[in-house]
Amino acid sequence: MEILAKAPVEPVGAVTYGTAEGLLGSVWLLVAIPLVSAAILLLLGRRADRWGHWLGVASVGVAFLLGLTYFFQLRGLENRSVELSLWDFIAVGDLRVDFGLLFDPLAAVFVLLITGVGFLIHLYAVEYMAHDPGRRRFFAYFNLFVAAMLLLVLGNNYVMLFFGWEGVGLASYLLISFWYVRPAAATAGKKAFLMNRVGDAGLLIGIFIMFATLGTTQYDEVFSGVGSLTATTVLLLGLLLLLGAAGKSGQFPLQAWLPDAMEGPTPVSALIHAATMVTAGVYLIARSNPIFSANSTLQLVVVSVGALTLLLGAIIGMAKDDIKRVLAWSTVSQIGYMFLGVGLGGAAYALAIVHLLAHGFFKANMFLGAGSVMHGMKDQVDIRRFGGLAKYMKITWLTFMAGWLAIIGLPPFSGFFSKEPIIVAAFERDDWTAWLFGMAALLGAGLTAFYMTRLFVLTFHGPARWTEEIDHPHESPKLMTIPLILLAVGSIGAGALMVGPVPEWLEATAGLGGGSEAAHETVLSHLAITILSIGVTVVGAGLAWFLFRRGTATEPQPAGVLVTAARKNLYTDAVNETVFEKPGIFLTRALVYLDNRGIDGLVNALAAGVGGGSGRLRRLQTGFVRSYATTILAGALLVVAAFLAVEAGWLV
Repeated sequence: MEILAKAPVEPVGAVTYGTAEGLLGSVWLLVAIPLVSAAILLLLGRRADRWGHWLGVASVGVAFLLGLTYFFQLRGLENRSVELSLWDFIAVGDLRVDFGLLFDPLAAVFVLLITGVGFLIHLYAVEYMAHDPGRRRFFAYFNLFVAAMLLLVLGNNYVMLFFGWEGVGLASYLLISFWYVRPAAATAGKKAFLMNRVGDAGLLIGIFIMFATLGTTQYDEVFSGVGSLTATTVLLLGLLLLLGAAGKSGQFPLQAWLPDAMEGPTPVSALIHAATMVTAGVYLIARSNPIFSANSTLQLVVVSVGALTLLLGAIIGMAKDDIKRVLAWSTVSQIGYMFLGVGLGGAAYALAIVHLLAHGFFKANMFLGAGSVMHGMKDQVDIRRFGGLAKYMKITWLTFMAGWLAIIGLPPFSGFFSKEPIIVAAFERDDWTAWLFGMAALLGAGLTAFYMTRLFVLTFHGPARWTEEIDHPHESPKLMTIPLILLAVGSIGAGALMVGPVPEWLEATAGLGGGSEAAHETVLSHLAITILSIGVTVVGAGLAWFLFRRGTATEPQPAGVLVTAARKNLYTDAVNETVFEKPGIFLTRALVYLDNRGIDGLVNALAAGVGGGSGRLRRLQTGFVRSYATTILAGALLVVAAFLAVEAGWLV
């Protein structure tokens, strides 16, 4: 195994290497430990039912401790980048793919997020899944999910990233459809799997183009060769990578699977939305920053996708009544802010990563809080049937409040420090689009404040609107509330603590950081943007509190055109069905008909002709000598007649 200390990757130029020492040579354990744990739980089967969940928790906990150790050791390196070449994975002709890992500042922050938040979610799931007979299998899939995500962020080339990418897709399918006996869960798992295959196809074709044009898939070699590519090639390559990112991160036009993923157990929702799957697309674009930074049109497309998706998710979230689906659409919207950040490029790359990390805390906090509410309300999810739960579930109420204040972006909570700089960066664009994207980001902040306040108020405040079977809601056990408390602390302070150090830390990764570029002058002053951001947040939250402080109707009410459209996901599902699903079904049925009546029909007709003809010819085989003699005589007469005709000149 070859261990290399790697200098920061430059978009153009050579990369220098040196020898690395210490524990960083064992970075591969980050992937191996949860992967081995998953294998043990699956292979031992029911023999591990009594203790398997604790093995699952311990494996992620150990990975977090190792990640923390590697993080501090990485800080001591001058180049802050270590590459491990484990073995040659593919060596065919000119194609050389290394099975290797890259541990640099960008990978390090993702490792800490995945294993740290992932550990708390695993711990929470021990109690949440306590009465489920498949708990051991659940933790095996959970560990597999973490291992795949770690491989995704630690791979040193796009092929290794793709392996982790597909592992995450497989694990998500297994977890979303974990309760496969429920038709809705089975359908949601298939929907997630199929929609992600669309994005994965784009990523895979992009990797093929890298090899065809540059002869490599190694990060450093690809980024060094970007300058030699034509603008069209860079644009095509970036669009394919963006398609893959949009699929994994639930961005337009591949966002429809993400809210349906709520059919899985609540810890799955928390892990997907906070620490793993949906962050993969942001990671891909951030890691590929030399490609995206090389083409301004490509950056404009990424920014447009982010701005459109953050508004789409917020508008739809305003009309949802399922507590988990409201949170799911908020994830779609918040990931949109991250895409907006990475699309803006330069220092905004790091700002997007800061928001991603802060989002990991407050979104995991709120999803697990939603699970706590469901635990006390006999698995009900309709916020119109909640109300007054603050009195009965004080810990859940307080921790959920921290997540609510963080996501709407009120100071001094984390969301303000992570989201407000992205809004400022949007206003820093040097053309008229500064107003377009800046105002979109501001509007998204106001809408987020409205629908998240609606969620919080209808769940915990106002009169009780419970159904008859709910007699006395209760707080969740300590094994569920302890992770909530820890995540709430992160929701409060993570943004303020990270907004300075994280960009500086990411300076060691080329193109990521806040100190290398001077900011453009904004069309509005920084102070004005901050005041506007806080103002629209207060107005949105205040309006929702005023409208819903006394509860709401427990049944759907007639609504206007916009609310009706939002309830139907702005007809995006209908568009997908009309443009893609129905033509696909029609084509499939047409091909089946052609196969049955055309190809099979031709073969069957030929077989029938041969069979029918042979049956008729068989009738000539009577077995009587006189019949054969008559046939021979007739044949002889025909031959003689033919000769006579030729001699007479009748036949030429």
